[in-house]
Amino acid sequence: MKLVLASKNPKKLKELGEILSALGVEVLSEDQAGVDVEVEETGTTFAENAKLKAVAVMQASGLPAVADDSGLCVDALNGAPGVYSARYGGPGLDDAGRYKLLLENMRGQLDRRCKFVSAICCAFPNGDIVEAYGECPGTLAYAPKGTDGFGYDPIFFVPEQKKTFAELTAEEKNAISHRGRALAQFREKLEVYKQTHKE
Repeated sequence: MKLVLASKNPKKLKELGEILSALGVEVLSEDQAGVDVEVEETGTTFAENAKLKAVAVMQASGLPAVADDSGLCVDALNGAPGVYSARYGGPGLDDAGRYKLLLENMRGQLDRRCKFVSAICCAFPNGDIVEAYGECPGTLAYAPKGTDGFGYDPIFFVPEQKKTFAELTAEEKNAISHRGRALAQFREKLEVYKQTHKE
């Protein structure tokens, strides 16, 4: 089985490829599938945005496509930045600019509870949809720590580990992360789907 990843992020391609290779699934980039799709993420939930991306790339490539939409939800900000995590603060900001803005907006706020959320959707040409979901609770650090990871990882503190996501090894992070949990669930669901839809 071949799946096209509805993302231009090479880190996601590598991560998904490693997880699904054991199922005999080959994960292709949009480039490899010969498609270049810009999807407007108009959904109000992570699941809606993941589905929009997966369906658009599936329709463009004619192959099953998988997408994930993920972000950081902060309790004290009513769940923001949420689905706007990648666009928080506008187009002029990079990852560091976004998390610095978030820390600024949280200045003086004692309730630091937050969670990372990941929704995964796989859309098949026959209309079938396989979805998975994962989340990881944590607290917002007062200052960035660590150099690994990306996005909001340097300010996402995991109390059990006493470290931010950016201080964890890839293996440690994947074992507890929102995306790691969503991908584990997705892998199980895809395995069942493959068994019930044998050619």
